[in-house]
Amino acid sequence: MCALLALHFFLFYTLIVEYMQKLNVGILFGGKSAEHEVSLQSALNVFDAIDRSKYNPILIGIDKTGKWHSSQGSAGAGGFILNTSDPKRIALNTKNVGVALLPESRGELLYADATTLKEEEKSAQVDVIFPILHGPAGEDGTMQGLLKLVGVPFVGAGVLGSAVGMDKDVMKRLLRDAGLPIGAFIALQSHERIPDYKNVVDLLGEPVFVKPANMGSSVGINKAHNEAQYYRAVREALKYDTKIIIEEFILGREIECSVLGNETVVASLPGEVISSSEFYSYNAKYLDENGARLDIPANLPPQTVALIQDLAIKTFKTLCGEGLSRIDFFLRPDNTPIVNEINTMPGFTKISMYPKLWEASGLSYTDLIDRLIELAIQRFENEKRLKTSYFDA
Repeated sequence: MCALLALHFFLFYTLIVEYMQKLNVGILFGGKSAEHEVSLQSALNVFDAIDRSKYNPILIGIDKTGKWHSSQGSAGAGGFILNTSDPKRIALNTKNVGVALLPESRGELLYADATTLKEEEKSAQVDVIFPILHGPAGEDGTMQGLLKLVGVPFVGAGVLGSAVGMDKDVMKRLLRDAGLPIGAFIALQSHERIPDYKNVVDLLGEPVFVKPANMGSSVGINKAHNEAQYYRAVREALKYDTKIIIEEFILGREIECSVLGNETVVASLPGEVISSSEFYSYNAKYLDENGARLDIPANLPPQTVALIQDLAIKTFKTLCGEGLSRIDFFLRPDNTPIVNEINTMPGFTKISMYPKLWEASGLSYTDLIDRLIELAIQRFENEKRLKTSYFDA
């Protein structure tokens, strides 16, 4: 019955989009995060690729102070995002109109400082939000909570899935309790005494990885081969988060798999990251053209592909994923996969692994955006049917 209702909804939605009116899609990006610049690159690519026969994209940028800006009906991204061809200098133009989304506004954007606009131009309706935000205050459940209060459909995981997916400590504990294969790790709060290096090596071996618990894009991550590097890595990680994790080094290939869906979940073909440095760092991902090679799809035997896809879907469900995620693995020399982490809003540039894996699996970048918007609306409609009062009829 649920599957039949969902099918009817998708058919109805398709008819509305094709024959009546376009949906206004707010592409929300930037934010107060060390991954701000990555988000800008992702937003540009979504804006360029979205199907304009179905959607009107509206750019909504959050600057590094937390203020929201809008292109206010601009036909393109030029002037709204600066230095678009240079990932080191790309920046949000903060001279644009300031906007706000208020609780229970049902997606109405209010142009807060639009003194020069006509009265009818001082607000705009957004039908669905694509929050292409990476890292804290965007991918960790905080923005998802706001969008829930606003009452607007949004792409990606909800509050819980986003929160547990961002916190690598909680994430790994849930995966461990579900019986999924993970590497050994310890967590450390900023107020706690830093464990002696010898004790860490006794537990995890040498070298070790030190990471902020709540960060992505390899920001703040270092590989420590000795005691001096270890303490330096801990200090570096604590600049980005009040909790860090220390992980064992796992010798193996870096394999990634894209996941898509709500109740029904599918996994893409896996891809492999072959880094030219010690690990897949921020520079290798976004700044250095020769920092890494992506093999898409990965050269793996069919049984290993099937195993990774199955583990990716199990990881997604264990961590309350919705919409999309990328699951990262280490593949030991004996072809045993180890789950490294989930990324609930992975990089979404045209060359990022998440969309490239779906492209290799037969789903184009534009069609992928379309499917994610469908999933957002599907979840929103399902949640609207829930009772909000015990005394409702």
